[in-house]
Amino acid sequence: MSDEQAPVEDISTWRNHFLTLLDRIPMPIAVCRIDGEVHVANPAMAAEWGTVPGRLRGRSLRELFTPRSEDQIERLVRALRTGRTSRYPIEVTWRSGADGAERQGEFTIDPIMGAPGPPPVLLAMLYVRHERPEPPPSPRGAVSEAQARILALAASGATTAAIGKALGLTVDGVNYHLTRLSQRWRVRGRTALVAKAYALGILAPGQWPPAPTS
Repeated sequence: MSDEQAPVEDISTWRNHFLTLLDRIPMPIAVCRIDGEVHVANPAMAAEWGTVPGRLRGRSLRELFTPRSEDQIERLVRALRTGRTSRYPIEVTWRSGADGAERQGEFTIDPIMGAPGPPPVLLAMLYVRHERPEPPPSPRGAVSEAQARILALAASGATTAAIGKALGLTVDGVNYHLTRLSQRWRVRGRTALVAKAYALGILAPGQWPPAPTS
């Protein structure tokens, strides 16, 4: 291995460590370009929209969330223009992609400045406020589209790694959704989780390969 290859491999290794850690954090987090375009989102952020992280890539935070005050946005823009790297709060509202309910929260935006040359990136952490208790599961609308697809693949016998590959999730991202559903439905183990999904009408009966109910 040459000296020129080592730094590139080190960067790749640390990037993979960062993405794995990001997937395990229960707080909704996104890494964005300076204009707010999402580069990476963790499963918790995607869950707010009832989708998987890959489908948030390329979308704008301004498209997903509505700021309560434009003054807070202007303050962040001025800071970025002058190279300041303080932490900036931005209060936002949005409609959950999972149940359509209006939510409120606060973004903490951290501009991350690298060495001279590359443009800065924004680390956006979302603190969700006024969360209502999740309603009891019902035959329709009890899970997000992403969770229904995960359950269908699990019912077919797919491994966690295979589910993640099919849906563009990491293993930790798949486990995040499975654990969340297990806690909500108070069941343990994948077999019980799949059985519960059929009992609630989440998965279509008499269909192979398993698929979510239309």
